[in-house]
Amino acid sequence: MTYRLDHVNIRTADPERLVEWYGRVLGLESGWRPPFDFPGAWLYAGEHPVIHLVGVAVTPGAAADAVRIEHFALSGDDLEGFRARLAAAGVESRERPVPGTDILQFNLRDPDGNHLHIDFRTGETG
Repeated sequence: MTYRLDHVNIRTADPERLVEWYGRVLGLESGWRPPFDFPGAWLYAGEHPVIHLVGVAVTPGAAADAVRIEHFALSGDDLEGFRARLAAAGVESRERPVPGTDILQFNLRDPDGNHLHIDFRTGETG
């Protein structure tokens, strides 16, 4: 199985401000985002969306040193092998297709409760 960091997900009460900041400071550009039923934006480095902003009513942890990252994601290349690995390890996950894409996500938590998802391309647009 091959894994690579796919993107970082950040919850914010002001997505527009972060789109502007990441564009100005890192040169990231706002681009296509699946039709989720919540507000947000995807910021791209070239053709790859590296930061996913999720709009929320109040930015979590308003203190400057508080964590605002909701999850991290990895891309995998052996869907059935990963399913078997989860089953063998007794790890629960939630499978979810990403609307308008060919990506199937496995959402799970590590022993400390951190949320991560592993993304697999299925070849079928959902």
